[in-house]
Amino acid sequence: MGSFSVWHWVVVLVIVILVFGTKKLGNIGSDVGKAVKGFKDGVKGDDSAAAPTAAPGAPTQQVADKSTIDVEAKEKSKF
Repeated sequence: MGSFSVWHWVVVLVIVILVFGTKKLGNIGSDVGKAVKGFKDGVKGDDSAAAPTAAPGAPTQQVADKSTIDVEAKEKSKF
């Protein structure tokens, strides 16, 4: 009673396919695959290809996303 048979899993798979459809399951699978690949790339930490080095002494330019707001933090004074 504690373990499930192969037929149980086949019935569950058929019900899931009927409920969600093959297209939606394929989209979910590809999204999960992209997320795993992005996670592996992030863990690997291959920054050499992502950030090219600038010449020493040259000013660096930071480009913010259009959705971010650039602010300057100031330290609170204790009076």
